[in-house]
Amino acid sequence: DHRMQLEGLEGATPETIGAFKQLCLDAVLEVQDGRPGYGLLCDGRLGRQALYRAAGRGLWIGRPVEWPGSRPLTFEPEIGADCGGLAEWPAEHVVKCLCFCHPNDAPELWAEQEASIARLFAAARRNRLEFLLEVIPSKAGPVDDDTTASVIRRFYDLGIYPDWWKLEPMASVGAWKKACAAIAENDPHVRGIVMLGLEAPEAALKASFAAAARFDLVKGFAVGRTIFGEAAKAYLAGEISPQDAVAMMADKYRRLCALWDAARAGRADAAEETSR
Repeated sequence: DHRMQLEGLEGATPETIGAFKQLCLDAVLEVQDGRPGYGLLCDGRLGRQALYRAAGRGLWIGRPVEWPGSRPLTFEPEIGADCGGLAEWPAEHVVKCLCFCHPNDAPELWAEQEASIARLFAAARRNRLEFLLEVIPSKAGPVDDDTTASVIRRFYDLGIYPDWWKLEPMASVGAWKKACAAIAENDPHVRGIVMLGLEAPEAALKASFAAAARFDLVKGFAVGRTIFGEAAKAYLAGEISPQDAVAMMADKYRRLCALWDAARAGRADAAEETSR
């Protein structure tokens, strides 16, 4: 999770990180330019001011609840173990939870993480908030074409129906096919999938975009560090101005949006090639 990483950078304090998150929002708004289809992930601890400012601008807003890097999953103190903190959230905030889990995890670890997610899902539903579940199996063990799909099915079998899934970039079309099938078979009403970035450089994301954009269920991407990593480092260290940081991030975000749009547009050609 990027919150953990920002805190480790030179010049990082809660104040400078809070200020930087406002610059991230400035970059998003510059690229969005009032159009639909844009959004951001922002937490309520270090990103509170940016989170408040993001309201009412037509942005999709995902708000993380997990304590960064926790495994087994632990929630942010403001959320509480019983997830009661969600009662104070505005309706437009999507509950975003990252769970590091893998089919080979020990039964005790699964039991603990499943119980946490079940509590969170129930609280999100009770408070009429959309729920996004993010899973990154590759950080917890080896992966093949079946890994992500099997994690997805496990949560559905528990009766957990996320509105959104956030999945890691899978270069294999087979892995995407299986993940999408696992979702479509269990929940025809799902809102969709967003792809995460794992700090991948732009060139690597281009290949991931090409694989993911073939599937209608994949609605877009949320790749924080690829966009803000460099700017965060330089800004927090005092090497660049706030304006330069915004320009740098807006430029990267704009380029990635163009790459995604191109991957989507090229989908028909790609589908023809596969069937030939």
